[in-house]
Amino acid sequence: MDRQEELRQWFFLAKRNLVAARRLVENTHPMLVEIICNNCQQSAEKDLKGFLFHNNVDFPKIHDLSELVAMCIEIDSEFMKFTKQCQYLNNFGVLPKYPNELQITDDDAKTAILFAEEIKEFVVSIIPLKH
Repeated sequence: MDRQEELRQWFFLAKRNLVAARRLVENTHPMLVEIICNNCQQSAEKDLKGFLFHNNVDFPKIHDLSELVAMCIEIDSEFMKFTKQCQYLNNFGVLPKYPNELQITDDDAKTAILFAEEIKEFVVSIIPLKH
């Protein structure tokens, strides 16, 4: 797979995570909040990794959005505006998949979608994809 196709794949998979989260909000009652929030974290992670990949940065195999966004800030200081969103979404990377003390609400799910959308819109706006 060439680099352009691999970059497209990062953003395609990120978009699918976000689409899944939105559909779960619209179509499940009660909301499957832990799955929605995890999909939002995964979407943001793939968008950040796609940005790093586009900029030829070798990133570690991690799920820590705070570390990933810090790497993005080194390339483009505009990413600083997503520090809070990444810290918030970090809560939903691993914990919701296992029994834990984390209490996730419907509002958390809606906020997670909003934050993942903000990150996606910014990243996609600054990376032109060739078709």
